Amino acid sequence: MLIIDSTNIILGRLATYAAKKALLGETVRIINCNKAVITGDKIVTLKKFKERRDKGDAKFGPFYPKTSERIVKRAIRGMLPYKQPKGRMALERIKCFNNVPEDFQDKKVETIKGADIGKLSDLKYLYVGDIAKHIGAKQ
Repeated sequence: MLIIDSTNIILGRLATYAAKKALLGETVRIINCNKAVITGDKIVTLKKFKERRDKGDAKFGPFYPKTSERIVKRAIRGMLPYKQPKGRMALERIKCFNNVPEDFQDKKVETIKGADIGKLSDLKYLYVGDIAKHIGAKQ
């Protein structure tokens, strides 16, 4: 089992890494999803997520999540062929958590090298937890 700490890790890089590992058959657990980072201008990013959330209707979709762990899982789903059986199975092997569950307290936690926020030249970024609060999540 692969446990990834997403604190200060860029969401797109986290999603590609987790998707590749899940497609190879590993079970992936992602902790601290609310501390993952989305790069870009704050106002534009918040506006984009708010527009996505308000799009469609409640009965027919498209359905965009409010909570930060589901935002991360949706990003990972975008990296998988989720309409095919192998993609569905890979998505089932991925679980996301906002904090560290008791089961993972003593286990080895990995981070992704080269995917942290220190790699950015400019410091325009936003935490997934802040986006979730802006959309309307109860955290």
